[in-house]
Amino acid sequence: MGAIDIEWAGLGIGLLLMVIPVYFLWQLRTGLVRAILVGTVRMCVQLLLIGAYLQYLFLWNRPWLNLLWVTAMVWVAAHTAVSHTRLRWNVLFMPVFGGFILPAVVVGFFFLGFVLQLENVFSSRYFIPIMGILLGNMLSVNVVALSTYYTDLHREQQMYYYLLGNGATRFEATLPFLRSAVVKAFSPCIANLAVMGLVSYPGTMIGQILGGSSPGIAIKYQVMIVVITVSSSMLSLMLTVGLSMRKSFDRYGRLRDVFQSRKRK
Repeated sequence: MGAIDIEWAGLGIGLLLMVIPVYFLWQLRTGLVRAILVGTVRMCVQLLLIGAYLQYLFLWNRPWLNLLWVTAMVWVAAHTAVSHTRLRWNVLFMPVFGGFILPAVVVGFFFLGFVLQLENVFSSRYFIPIMGILLGNMLSVNVVALSTYYTDLHREQQMYYYLLGNGATRFEATLPFLRSAVVKAFSPCIANLAVMGLVSYPGTMIGQILGGSSPGIAIKYQVMIVVITVSSSMLSLMLTVGLSMRKSFDRYGRLRDVFQSRKRK
């Protein structure tokens, strides 16, 4: 049985559920009512436009066009990451861009080529959704980890210089801050792994089942989606931190002014 379509009227009725969070945000005077309303409208408009565009992208199915689209996705993801971490663009943008695109290519092509064994790894029906899943998870992990890493490093500079002064290498001196950032970014992910299938049913698996796939197929896909997202996110974070350190420290190992001046913490 194929997927049950959601009529436009049904979609409108479903959106009425947003009244619940809007009401409590307004009642508690959080100042977030406008933000959630604007965000909801932007989400709907953006997804409708993307949905219309993807129909043509799937129809044309040109490798160069798919690569161009994924490159644009990486650029938007890198832009969003830099904006949310509040670090200087000249310090973080290119490291994040590289830290997103390289793991996405390596892990994505491994999954498409060796796990799914597709003849055409650039097939838009598989290539674009997989890259989107990978980039989305990389974005959330990198924002949390990079913010934690540089905020803690900026606040505890004396500890960093103390370790350097006692013979530690730059990597050894920054390792406590990197460890803290990784723990904060990956702890929720690891916690979700332990209860997946018991407490929570992932959206990818539910989407496939609602789309007509058998539970067995949906579960196998979900296992691999979790594996590739965790792997690519960790690889992305390590690569981004490594690349950004080249610009965030001077030749003597001193931490540069990495935060945007208007939003420095």
